[in-house]
Amino acid sequence: MLFRNIIKPLFLLAFMFGLLLSIDTAYAQTKLLRFPDIHGDRVVFTYAGDLWTAPATGGSAIRLTAHPGVEVFAKFSPDGKWIAFTGQYDGDEQVYVIPAEGGVPRQLTFYPARGPLAPRWGYDNQIYAWTRDGQRILFRSLRDSWALPIARLYSVSVEGGATEALPMPTAGSGDFSPDTGQIVYSPQSRDFRSEKRYGGGQANSLHIFDLKSYATSQISEGPRPSRDPMWIGDTIYFNSDRDGHFNLFAYNAPSGKTTQITNSKLWDVRWPSSDNEGKIVYEMNGELQMLDTRTRKSNAISITVPDDGLARRPSRVSAANQIESVGLSPKGERAVFAARGDVFSAPIEKGPTRNLTHSSGAHDKWPSWSPDGSRIAFISDLSGEEELYLVPQDGLKAPEQITRGGTAMRYQPEWSADGQRIAFGDKDGKIHVLTLSDRKLTEIADSPRGQIRDYAWSPRGNFLAFSMSVSGNGFSSVYIWNAADGKVNRVTDDMFNAFNPA
Repeated sequence: MLFRNIIKPLFLLAFMFGLLLSIDTAYAQTKLLRFPDIHGDRVVFTYAGDLWTAPATGGSAIRLTAHPGVEVFAKFSPDGKWIAFTGQYDGDEQVYVIPAEGGVPRQLTFYPARGPLAPRWGYDNQIYAWTRDGQRILFRSLRDSWALPIARLYSVSVEGGATEALPMPTAGSGDFSPDTGQIVYSPQSRDFRSEKRYGGGQANSLHIFDLKSYATSQISEGPRPSRDPMWIGDTIYFNSDRDGHFNLFAYNAPSGKTTQITNSKLWDVRWPSSDNEGKIVYEMNGELQMLDTRTRKSNAISITVPDDGLARRPSRVSAANQIESVGLSPKGERAVFAARGDVFSAPIEKGPTRNLTHSSGAHDKWPSWSPDGSRIAFISDLSGEEELYLVPQDGLKAPEQITRGGTAMRYQPEWSADGQRIAFGDKDGKIHVLTLSDRKLTEIADSPRGQIRDYAWSPRGNFLAFSMSVSGNGFSSVYIWNAADGKVNRVTDDMFNAFNPA
């Protein structure tokens, strides 16, 4: 009896704990919420290519769209009754509006979109804002451009009809002033470029453009990108990685002073969007954050998307159409492939197919057979930087990292015929030779004009030939590195263009 009296409460306690755990798991924060916007007590965002809305305080999301194409860049109208977005309902990207409470989307633009675009170009007809009276929608389009750097901003009526180009000759992101007499915009359109801490001539800058006088003044500072402008009152908020990570900054128009608002040192602020009143919603680490511009404090918005988790289920994926490179074994019995980030060995006629790397979180590439066919060299970013690895071709041992301290993208490893050395190039224009006996890495050349990709060993493995350009005429010459003394000699005249030695 005593045993039963003890066990029963313990059983109930365990049951309740399990129930609470299951509830917590079922309503856990959903990740990968993209391109958010906010109005009043609601946020809208893209998840798995569809539009969803949720309370601005967090909670369960409600689906707005369910088309196989993507719906992105949702923006609430100033009165909160409509949501404008970029959709792919008929194969390309066009501007649509949908009731904020849900309903049938209505297409506003019809000029054929450019695409499919490369991922670094993003999407055509990308929506940025509404006019403050809620009558027109601002979007960036390639309709009159052949390339993204010369795209322009346009507007279209919420009722449809002809689009109107804004006066700026090139433009990316933008937002209207409260009186719609001015616009803050970026002449560059680099929203989807992946370079970190880019400071070149194409970095986004921000300018105020007067739509009546056409007067222009730059408000951003420094070489780093400043993007995603949001005009709230007399302050322009924007996103910049001038401190190393993308954070929100505020430019006060009357004083011309810029101050930093957020101070994230780990995750970038992504795709901020405002209600033009005092709230900004943005992505951070796949989740949504809301900034109150009055208090300058951000709070996480915990949102659960009630989907079936289909994209998270394990599934079989064919790598046949995603092969990056292939190499035949020395005896011609097997082939090595790089596909979907892994290295595979497959028989020509009979035998098993082997995944030699199994590195789901890394990009393994450029596999190369050793001369005796026992090992495979390849490049991988498993450590965080691209390094050289070796793995037995039978797959009985895990890959071994051979080099360390890499700082640039690395290219095809090439074995010497005696199997004693491996040569590879990198994005900085250098060629390295690794001696396997002592794991010594030697830099043998540094091209002042681009990468060296055409290196080849002599039959005995004691010389390495390659080409590079060092003269003012731009011609390449063939060079030979001597493994015995480490010297490099040019063997062709720079009056002729010579490359691809064999």
